[in-house]
Amino acid sequence: MQDRINSRSLKAVVIGLGYVGLPMAVEMAQAGYRVHGIDIDESKVARLRKGDSYIIGIEDEAIQTLTEAGLFAAGTDYAAVAQANVIVICVPTPLTVDQQPDISYIAAAVDGMTPYLQEGSLVILESTTYPGTTEERVKQPIEAATGWTAGEQFYVCYSPERVDPGSVNYGVKNTPKIIGGSTPACLSYGKEFYGSFLSEIVPVSSTTVAETAKLFENTFRSVNIALVNELTPACEQMGVSIWEVLNAAATKPFGYMPFYPGPGIGGHCIPIDPIYLSWAASRQGSDLQFITLADATNRQMPERVVQRAAALLEQSGTPIQGARIVLAGLAYKKDIDDLRESPALDVFRQLNTAGAEVVFTDPMVPVFRKDDGTVLQSQPAVPGLWTWADLVIITTDHSGFDYQEMADHAKLIFDTRNATAGCHGGNIVVLGQPNRRDAAAVQSVQEVNDVLVEQEEQHEQVMQNVEEAHEVAKEVEVEVEEVKHQEKSGDTHGES
Repeated sequence: MQDRINSRSLKAVVIGLGYVGLPMAVEMAQAGYRVHGIDIDESKVARLRKGDSYIIGIEDEAIQTLTEAGLFAAGTDYAAVAQANVIVICVPTPLTVDQQPDISYIAAAVDGMTPYLQEGSLVILESTTYPGTTEERVKQPIEAATGWTAGEQFYVCYSPERVDPGSVNYGVKNTPKIIGGSTPACLSYGKEFYGSFLSEIVPVSSTTVAETAKLFENTFRSVNIALVNELTPACEQMGVSIWEVLNAAATKPFGYMPFYPGPGIGGHCIPIDPIYLSWAASRQGSDLQFITLADATNRQMPERVVQRAAALLEQSGTPIQGARIVLAGLAYKKDIDDLRESPALDVFRQLNTAGAEVVFTDPMVPVFRKDDGTVLQSQPAVPGLWTWADLVIITTDHSGFDYQEMADHAKLIFDTRNATAGCHGGNIVVLGQPNRRDAAAVQSVQEVNDVLVEQEEQHEQVMQNVEEAHEVAKEVEVEVEEVKHQEKSGDTHGES
C-alpha cells in the first residue's frame, strides 16, 4: 500500500462534487493521483467536462489542465468505483423539515458504491454528520452487503471537511486534517493516504471522536455568535456601539476570540451542525440547552432586521407596504456565491410578505430563484439603484460594493455588517450602533460639554487678561512714582 501511495498508482473516486468534494478532488489530482468525480447533478458534470469550474477558488485552468493530463474526470455513474482504491464521500447532510438530520445522501452514496467496491479499498466519509454515522451508515451496511470485516477486507475512516469558502489563507492542503478510523488498521491507511498530499494530519482514536470534533467546532461558533447577537440590541439601547466594544475587547491577547453580529447565520456549518450534535445527544438522554437557545437567537435575527427596517421606514414617513427596498448582498458570506441557509433569503421573504417591493444586488450571485419558482436578476450596483430605493439594507459586506457611493445616493441605509465604517453621511444606520434618538442625546450632551469647555476657556482668558491688566497698571504706577520723584529732585537742585 505504501509503495502505491509513493508511486501515486492508487486511483481515487470522490462522490459529491460541491464546495467540499471538488476542491478535495482537485487537490488529490494535483498531487498526482488519478481521480474520478461522481455527482448526481448532470449539469455540474457537464460543466466540469467542458473545463468550467463552478466553485470559487478552483480555476477553470486547473480543471482543464488536470483533465488533459488524465488526472481528473467527472461522471454520474457509480461504476467508476470498480476501478478505485480510495473512495471519499462528500455529499450534503441537510436538515429535514422537522429539523432532524437528513443523511439520505450518505445512504444513497453507500448504496450506489457498494456493488462496485473492491476488496482492500479505503472508504472515507467527509460529510458533516452526527456522531456514530460512519459506523452505523457506512461500515455496517458495507459489512452486511459484502460479508467483509472493516480493517481486514476493506477500510473505513471519517475525516471531517474543514472548508472556509472564499478564504485566501486556508485551503484543503494547509488546513489540519482530523481523521479517525473504525480500527487501527483503518486509521493507519487513512493517515498514510491523506498524509501523502496534505500538510498536517491530526489522528484521533475513533470515527465518533472525529465526527464530534467537527460538530463542536461549529457549535462553538454558533453559541458565541448568538451571544453577540443577543448583546447587540442591548448595546443599541444603552447608547453603546457593539462594534467599538468588540474591537476594544479583541485587543486582549489571551482568553478571547472576536465574533460579530449580523442579519443571521448561514452556510452549511453553523445553522446545521449544532442541530446534529443536539440530536445525537438527545438520543443518549442529554439536553443541550445552549445549542437550542443559540439556534433560536440566531434564527430570529432576520426578523429583527425586518422589524428594524420597518421602524426606520416609518420614521422617514414611508410605510413598509409598498416601500422600495434593495438588499445589498444575498450570499451568506462576504465575497462568495453560496446561498445555502443565507439569512438574506429570510430577510427577502419576510419583506415580501410585509408587502415591500424588494430587489437585490450581488456581484457574486447573478440570479435568485424565489419560493414560487420565479427567477430574479441581480440589479447593477449603480447610483440609480440607490436613488430608486426608499431603503437599502446591507445584508452581505461584499468587497465589490462602493459603500461611499451608496451613501452618497441612497435616501436611507441600514447596515447589518458595519460595512460602511469610515463612510460619511447622515443617512446610515448601523446594526449595533446606538439608536438615532440615543445618538442624538449623546451628541447633545457632547455639544453641551463643548459649550461648557469653551465658556471655561473664555473665562480663563478673561481672568488672564485682567491679571495682565493689573500687572500693567502696577508698572504704570511705578513709572509715575519715579517721574514724580525725579521732578521733586529737580526742584531741590534748582533751589540750591
